[in-house]
Amino acid sequence: MNIIDISIILIYVALTLAVGIWVSKRASKGLKSYFLGGNGIKWYYLGLSNGSGMFDVSGTAWMVGILFLYGVKSFMFMWLWPVWNQIFIMMFLAVWIRRSNIMTGSEWMLTRFGDDRAGRAAHSIVAIFAVIAAVGFIAYFFEGVGKFMTVILPWDFTWQVGETVLLLSEQSYALIIIGLTTLYTVKGGMFSVVATEVLQYVIMVIAGILVAGYAFYEFTDLQINAIISEEWKNVFFDWELGSHWSSKYNAFNNLIDSEGYKMFGAFIGMSLFKGFFASIAGPTPGFDMQRILSTRTVKEAAYMSGFTALVLYIPRYLLIAGIVVIALVVLGPGMAADAGLKGAELEVLLPKVINFHVPVGIKGLLLAGLLAAFMSTFSAFVNAGPAYIVNDIYKKYFKPVASDKHYIRASHIASVVVVALGVFMGFFAESINSLTLWITSALYGGYVAANFLKWIWWRFNGWGYFWGMASGLFIATLQFILDQNKANLEVGTWLHDLAQIPAIYVFPVIFAVSLLGSFLGTFLTPATGMETLGKFYMNVHPWGFWKPVVKALNEEGRTISKNNEFWKDMGNCAVGIIWQSSMIVLPIYFMVRDYPKTWAALGIFIVTSVILKYTWLDKIRKIPN
Repeated sequence: MNIIDISIILIYVALTLAVGIWVSKRASKGLKSYFLGGNGIKWYYLGLSNGSGMFDVSGTAWMVGILFLYGVKSFMFMWLWPVWNQIFIMMFLAVWIRRSNIMTGSEWMLTRFGDDRAGRAAHSIVAIFAVIAAVGFIAYFFEGVGKFMTVILPWDFTWQVGETVLLLSEQSYALIIIGLTTLYTVKGGMFSVVATEVLQYVIMVIAGILVAGYAFYEFTDLQINAIISEEWKNVFFDWELGSHWSSKYNAFNNLIDSEGYKMFGAFIGMSLFKGFFASIAGPTPGFDMQRILSTRTVKEAAYMSGFTALVLYIPRYLLIAGIVVIALVVLGPGMAADAGLKGAELEVLLPKVINFHVPVGIKGLLLAGLLAAFMSTFSAFVNAGPAYIVNDIYKKYFKPVASDKHYIRASHIASVVVVALGVFMGFFAESINSLTLWITSALYGGYVAANFLKWIWWRFNGWGYFWGMASGLFIATLQFILDQNKANLEVGTWLHDLAQIPAIYVFPVIFAVSLLGSFLGTFLTPATGMETLGKFYMNVHPWGFWKPVVKALNEEGRTISKNNEFWKDMGNCAVGIIWQSSMIVLPIYFMVRDYPKTWAALGIFIVTSVILKYTWLDKIRKIPN
């Protein structure tokens, strides 16, 4: 790697560390200051920070691979997560969550279910969920950043000190970067995380623009159109995927057939089903939740969530589309000639392009940008996970009275422990992929039903929440174990056939079992006290089935009307999903030089922005400060 590229990366690392430590003194005023920035950080900084935290390296590499193979309609794969949960947060959930005025998503359970045994059961299972997820993701990041750093610094230094042989390799690089990131994150809490993530966002945007500019001017329309087909550029789809590639590139058509998404209509339908309930359930207890709770006011929580969606997609997909254009022209013909082409080769397109097909200077900025993407996502989890350990476990159950200095010290220890556990698990490289799949699919799948009901149904109580989460996660884990052992199952048996079903199609089963656990736990135990429900409804004011609570409040003389804005919010969400989708396809069409579709995407973006100005922004502006 050229000295210019190395210098850019080293300057970036030094600058990030300096900024993180420089602002760290502001975190020493207490837990609220440490984990939420004292609710004093401006919403647009939090929005940039939130967007930066979602700009992760692994996700970027995955998106490069699926865009390369499936073309423009690949953006619908993102509905698996679903990416448009940010739209639901923007439209109404951010307002509901911020009105709670608490520190963590686990603490929020006490305001919904009360501080009795049932409420504490709900409170505890969310705290445990958050800590397990944070440790698992740190383990994944440890494994991922090691491989990434060997692309940036592809040297294995070995030297001998006496009889001891020291090796600086993949895991050593990972420990160095994680150590540096942990240093400023632990020292500065939310202030350091936000300050460095804003810097990292700027680096990522510059890298994306430069890569897109290079790809745009280096490769011609003829070179791109000689490889991709009209179907590759078509955003619409039938029930079954057709041929995306010409006969010259038939190896890619064969790869699509073997990937398990041939029945695209059913796949998208199931993604929509899961996405709707997962989005209404709200953000999982992680960094997204912490950004909402860190805002200064309810109004700013909504602004921050909308700004996150606005600043994330166009810069990110400029980078992704730029990498894909280079890969299509330079690597596509050679890959298509490989008779044994496997899906795993799509995962290495990003490092291949970086290593061999990006010019000096741009390569350094791109690598600094991707390193920034890792550090911002990692630091977000390091800040979010310990909040649940200290505030929801240690302070709640072990040390309810102590000084701010004591809790800050406990937060430092908790952060180091979470990172250490994640790094320890990261050394078991073969198990990390399985662990990550369990967290993102099974663990999150079991989260949906109970967290959907908590918003909309007054009778749903803490035990219902606990057993809904527990039963859903139990079935999801069984499905995961079955999937991991399908190679050992006898062909032709019902277990073998069951194990072949993709995880997305098992979601209705997980959801149904979790619903059953929620209903049984609720109806077999007493309802949450009306005083707790009344306080919650007066504060949060969600829509749904709250008639008995509204009636009780009015009988007490507290005049309050039922929230009837469900259809307005759903209409805004539908417009918002189209708005968000236009920001994804716009840079893709621009980079592959399909200008009519580029203008169409831009027109849709403008029209939906105007609609949301009147239906969402004007409504948010009316919220009292």
